[in-house]
Amino acid sequence: MTFPQNPPLTPDGDPPDPKAHGPFAAIRRVLPSGEVIRFLLVGAFNTVFSLALYSGFVILFSHLFPNRGKPLIADIAFAISTPVSITVAFLCYKHFVFRTKGNYLKEWLRCFAVYSISFPTGLVILPTATHLFQRFAPTHAYAPFLAGIVNSVTIACYSYFAHKKFSFKR
Repeated sequence: MTFPQNPPLTPDGDPPDPKAHGPFAAIRRVLPSGEVIRFLLVGAFNTVFSLALYSGFVILFSHLFPNRGKPLIADIAFAISTPVSITVAFLCYKHFVFRTKGNYLKEWLRCFAVYSISFPTGLVILPTATHLFQRFAPTHAYAPFLAGIVNSVTIACYSYFAHKKFSFKR
């Protein structure tokens, strides 16, 4: 026995418009309807993107400044990659997770405010975790990258509720 499947509902409780158009409409139709599931999927993309960007800067600065310590290079890479990563995360959360309309500047600034809480934390976690990973032979070479993963997981733990209740508050 099969049951008719209801289309996924939008945050307003309405089914998505199958004729919706625009650069994000097709992707929105493919993503699961559950906000938490969409947050996790977009969060996974954002994590991979931000870690790849951060890692690229770690590699670049390691070559440009070979005499600087890895903890300093980790902090510099983090400081440069973070604004770009936050902007990409904002656009993804806005269009695919919380699906809010308008208010770009206001929501973007709120998104930065949410992540600004984690920025100083990251400046402590990254060099500390890098030092810890450097103490062990198997992780020594990958210390700043592993520290970046620790930092990303820490940020992800609180960001869903902060974005839901503050950045994209309806």
